[in-house]
Amino acid sequence: MNYYSTRSAKKENAKTAAEVIIKGLSDDGGLYMPERIPKIDGKFLQKLRTLKYYERASEVLSLFLTDYTKETLLDCADKAYNYTFDGENAKVSALKDENISMLELWHGPTCAFKDMALQIMPRLLSKALEMTGEKKTAKILVATSGDTGKAALEGYRDVKGVKIAVFYPQNGVSRMQKMQMATQEGENVAVFAIKGNFDDAQTGVKNIFSSADIKEKLLKKNTFLSSANSINFGRLAPQIVYYFSAYCDMLDKNGITPGEKVNITVPTGNFGNIFAAYIAKLMGLPVNKLVCASNSNNILTDFISTGVYDRNRKFYTTMSPSMDILISSNLERLLYLVCGPEKTAFYMKELSEKGRYEIEKDELERIKENFCAYFATEKECADTIRQTFEKQNYLCDTHTAVALCAARKFEKDEGAGLKNIVVSTASPYKFAPDVLSSLGRSAKNPDDDKDVINALSEYTKTAVPKPISELFGKKIRFDTVLDKTEMAKAVLEF
Repeated sequence: MNYYSTRSAKKENAKTAAEVIIKGLSDDGGLYMPERIPKIDGKFLQKLRTLKYYERASEVLSLFLTDYTKETLLDCADKAYNYTFDGENAKVSALKDENISMLELWHGPTCAFKDMALQIMPRLLSKALEMTGEKKTAKILVATSGDTGKAALEGYRDVKGVKIAVFYPQNGVSRMQKMQMATQEGENVAVFAIKGNFDDAQTGVKNIFSSADIKEKLLKKNTFLSSANSINFGRLAPQIVYYFSAYCDMLDKNGITPGEKVNITVPTGNFGNIFAAYIAKLMGLPVNKLVCASNSNNILTDFISTGVYDRNRKFYTTMSPSMDILISSNLERLLYLVCGPEKTAFYMKELSEKGRYEIEKDELERIKENFCAYFATEKECADTIRQTFEKQNYLCDTHTAVALCAARKFEKDEGAGLKNIVVSTASPYKFAPDVLSSLGRSAKNPDDDKDVINALSEYTKTAVPKPISELFGKKIRFDTVLDKTEMAKAVLEF
């Protein structure tokens, strides 16, 4: 399986999976995509039903990462999923009286769905360095809107031959997310807050990747750049697995029959998680519609409705900060599949120069065949948290609430009675102040995170995840705040 840039599918630029995982981003600024989407059949799904999650991961990844041996992939998956997760890796549970099943992806070491990819990705990178004979140090750069940063830091902590630097918007993550990153352990890690929003951090990282001057300076230090964001296909590929796993578990637990189609609703910011679901559908997973759920930064809702992508709009800071994004990087991969590399390069140039682009009518129709989009206001998000807890005794975080709200709107409009898998992306305790206030409750000391968490636990009678409770008392290691113009200097000095 070869990989090509979304902006140029020239045969001479083909890369192997290992090379793509090491490199992260193409030299022309594009994202890497496999030369074809592998197809599966009912026998493949039947086989997956009999396997444990780490074995399912090995089977699905082997279809894409063809230069890795199955033994290597199985070993990487075993170490990623069997020792760092609390209970089930991808837990499926049905809500009573609704056609909704929750896919909980937050039972890993950082209580967010990013663990599903970022526990295995460092192992894939280490193997890739070994397979290619690369001796230089890999410097991982990450822009985060909250969850990716901590998950990447934890995944790459003290990995041999790797350093990792994370940039997050100073006022654009939750207090718990900030604490998780600021207290991160490990000798090869660095964390920087920047003055600006996530798009500023993401643009800064992309600019560093595209700078020949920075690359040359790093090479003199025997170092090269790589990425742990979902712009790296090595991060995206493991996300495909849990959609297959969820379907298999629903066959056994939630009353669907082999071949029966389901809808999938994903809370979406950077478009990576829902794009992984789209790849699963293209592979042959029985999926009807993919419901793209956004918060008040509803740029994707507008795009899927009108075909116009316009980031020249007001930016909102919401209670679902991981979705506070106006430049959805992985949408480029969808454009590549729908429009081809030349049109994709043109649209990305338009976005860079004008801040907007508009796709052709037939291209939009092809997207609408698979996707629909809804968004939730702040009030709708809060109401969904409260109503779901009161009616279903199910406690969800703010991002999951956005998805639940969208799924219910979709069900009312065109659900067609099919089961809907709603992706739950984070523990409610990562956003405890907003979850607690959405329930109409308050802590005695709302500025004390520990007090807020205890109040949420006491009221809902739910347990605080161990990775959250263990944070208190840890030393703050990283408190540097940078202007976005200082990011390159920080990378060179780290």
